[in-house]
Amino acid sequence: MNQKFKMILSDIDAVIARDPATKSRIEALLCSAGLQAIIAYRITHAIWKHNFRLTARVLAQIVRFLTGVEIHPAARIGSGFFIDHGMGVVIGETSEIGNNVTLYHGVTLGGTKAFSSKGKNMAKRHPTLGNNVIVGAGAQILGPIKVGNDCKIGANAVVLKDVENGQTVVGVPAHKVEKAKVKPDFFEAYGVCAADQDPIEARLEQLQAEIERLKGEHKNGIK
Repeated sequence: MNQKFKMILSDIDAVIARDPATKSRIEALLCSAGLQAIIAYRITHAIWKHNFRLTARVLAQIVRFLTGVEIHPAARIGSGFFIDHGMGVVIGETSEIGNNVTLYHGVTLGGTKAFSSKGKNMAKRHPTLGNNVIVGAGAQILGPIKVGNDCKIGANAVVLKDVENGQTVVGVPAHKVEKAKVKPDFFEAYGVCAADQDPIEARLEQLQAEIERLKGEHKNGIK
């Protein structure tokens, strides 16, 4: 029980550290729907582990109704977990989340494997997130893939493949971006900052410039 209490304290302190609008533990407890959902998950997870699984599922559904956050009681989540804003977050049954992870609203950690004709698929179906991961608003991480430590997932990205340690990915489907050489001295909310360079965007700009150059040469040739 002492360990569970320490984890909850780390979740509360994560809100204060990463949400500039929250100034105290009391404010975090009263005003953060994401934190309320996490604390409820800690309780339902303990109930699930004691094999009162229907009870755990029912309580999780009540929490979903109250907070807008759906966390399956069987999911495994480390300490210092932070859900900002909360609404629309879905964390599936076989999801695994490391320490000091941040999710924003609308994030889905979803499963992709369908049920077989022989019955339910009980294998690993949902993502595994390492430590210190930031997942931006609306991002979808789907299937039994691995997101490494210190990764950042940009808002609205759709991640279908493993992400290596320290990478930042954006887009649909998600692809790697080049991080700014000078790292910002602030918490990078939503997974990306304006200084990050998207190689696909850069390539499109090069192609556009090349098209404009060819158009100019063609006009001069006609004259």
